[in-house]
Amino acid sequence: MSALKPTQFTGRITWLGRVADRDAALESESLATMRASFAGPEGEAHGGLTRASCSRVLGQYPRDTEIRNTRQFTILSAEELAETAAAMGLAALDPALVGATMVIEGIPDLSHLPPSSRLQGENGATLVVDMNNRPCTLPARPIENRHAGFGKLYKPSAQHRRGVTAWVEREGSFTLGETIRLHIPDQRVWAHLDAARAGHG
Repeated sequence: MSALKPTQFTGRITWLGRVADRDAALESESLATMRASFAGPEGEAHGGLTRASCSRVLGQYPRDTEIRNTRQFTILSAEELAETAAAMGLAALDPALVGATMVIEGIPDLSHLPPSSRLQGENGATLVVDMNNRPCTLPARPIENRHAGFGKLYKPSAQHRRGVTAWVEREGSFTLGETIRLHIPDQRVWAHLDAARAGHG
C-alpha cells in the first residue's frame, strides 16, 4: 500500500522568487522559472543540504548547530497572503517583501498542510512540506521601506497564514502558471497530539 495518497487538490504557481543574498536583504527577486536541486532553488541564499539551526529549533539544538536543511523553500498561499494584506490594511502585499520562494493559488488552508505532504509539479519536481512556518519580524524592514507605517503590522497579521517550509525530494524545474498537486501521508492523526501539546513546557 502506498504511503502517500495523491489528492484532488491542485494549485497554480502564481509567483516564484529567490533571495540571492540574505545578509544584504530579505526581499526576493521574482523569477519566471526556477531550477531546484537537492540543495534547493538555484541561487537561493536559504539553500544548501544543511543549515545552521535557528530560534525555531532551540528546543532541540543550541543555536548555529549544523542540521539538515528542511527550510529550502518558503511556500505561501495566494489567498492567505491576500488575507494578511487585508488584515494589515493594504490592498495587496508583494510576496517578494516577505522572502517568499513560491506562491500557490488554489490549495485551501495551505499553511496547515500535514507535515511530509508532497507538492508535485507537472514534470515531477517534488517538494516535501516540513511544517507550518511562523511569522517573524524580518519582513518588517522591506515592508516598511515600501509601505511606511505598515512594517510592524506584518507579524501579527500573518499569524496562521505564513505558509510552509519545504525541501526538495525530486529535482526539476518549476514555472509560473504550472499546476501543483498535493499528496498527503496516508495515515490518521496521532492520537496523543493534544496530550503532547498540553505537556509542552
